[in-house]
Amino acid sequence: MVDLFGEGRQNEDMERTARHRVVTFVAPGTCMFELSVAGEVFGSDPQLGMDWYRFSVAAEHPGPMALGYGLSLDVKHGLSAFRTADTIVVAGWPTDSVASPQLLAALRGAHRRGVRMVSFCTGTFLLAEAGLLNGRKATTHWNAADRFRVRHPDIYMDADVLYVDNGDVLTSAGSASAIDLAIHVVRNDHGAHVANLVARQLVVAPHRHGGQAQFVTAPHAPVAEQESLGATLEWITEHLHEDLPLTAMARHANLSTRQFSRRFQESAGTTPHQWLIRQRVLHAQELLEQGHLSIEEVAQRCGFRSAAAMRPHFARMVTTSPADYRRCFAHC
Repeated sequence: MVDLFGEGRQNEDMERTARHRVVTFVAPGTCMFELSVAGEVFGSDPQLGMDWYRFSVAAEHPGPMALGYGLSLDVKHGLSAFRTADTIVVAGWPTDSVASPQLLAALRGAHRRGVRMVSFCTGTFLLAEAGLLNGRKATTHWNAADRFRVRHPDIYMDADVLYVDNGDVLTSAGSASAIDLAIHVVRNDHGAHVANLVARQLVVAPHRHGGQAQFVTAPHAPVAEQESLGATLEWITEHLHEDLPLTAMARHANLSTRQFSRRFQESAGTTPHQWLIRQRVLHAQELLEQGHLSIEEVAQRCGFRSAAAMRPHFARMVTTSPADYRRCFAHC
């Protein structure tokens, strides 16, 4: 029997507090990986001098539960935990299972109260069964996408992305993309600086955009190629304030523009231009959080010609304006 997160990390007092409550729902056979991602990101205080999330694990039927790989989990909370949740994370769901009316009603009731719903991997199936994705876009593990489309033809299944953020309902693809979505949630709640610190503690990339491909066509590129692109990516992030045409990036990698574009897409799952814009917006988020530069100065330091040129990219990727972002997350 495993008490997965220990006495100090499994919150047993279910009274509402000012801290944001994250309740992770598990079912028999839940994958340990997705459950552990939720615990590591939302249940482990990163010691940043701020109130972190209040984390708990719940199941439809509290008590001993069989997980994968011969492990079992002692779950202390039932569906009543949803009543005080601010965010519910569904850490996977057996795709051949049918949810009980009680579970579906609890999920729908939580959503009506404004609880943010997050699914990792095949957890998308449960949110869809509850009717929370009707007419919306979603993603899941690419290997389960066709089953999802057959079962839920009215939901647009995009199996080519890491995660989808609909605001109140967020879904992720398989395995490692759960980390990407969890850090995205932290970024939405606490800003880019805090999200980057959490990613650093987990020793993962600070940000992979949700629209990035689930997998790349050459995951095991030759070492020399990886090193060449890695050095170029580092060089780009150090020169975001400069004009960086494709020719300059390719020249730094000692490749033709055609070779560079192809290898970049294979390795990163996105185009050089899209990746560059994303890095500029991420840098703009951090500078806006510091609060001492004007928006015009932030834009120029990030390689945008002006604040007007930055705004549409920022709004598309962050879903708010630079000014509103600063009001939410500025430290000074």
